[in-house]
Amino acid sequence: MLDGCSGVDICPISTLQGMEIGTERIRPNNVCVRAFDGIKRDTIGEIDLILIIGPVDFEVTFQALDMDTSYNFLLGRPWIHAARVVPSTLHQMVKFEPED
Repeated sequence: MLDGCSGVDICPISTLQGMEIGTERIRPNNVCVRAFDGIKRDTIGEIDLILIIGPVDFEVTFQALDMDTSYNFLLGRPWIHAARVVPSTLHQMVKFEPED
């Protein structure tokens, strides 16, 4: 998931477990994030992972969180700036008909 408002890149522990990546690779840190529900949560630490997106490899430092999410990774502003991409939001066009 891409979130241009997020100041960190997030990787849930469940994603690491699913990829069979050991938690010993997580480095401790003191980062606290505010989740979508507004609650502050401490991260477990950070981990560097290589993401292959299309033809490009990105080394991304993720904050590891132990929480249920609907995504595997959340790519925030750190990745957006490193990748030099411009995120876009799809807007629905509404056609107004003039009244008679």
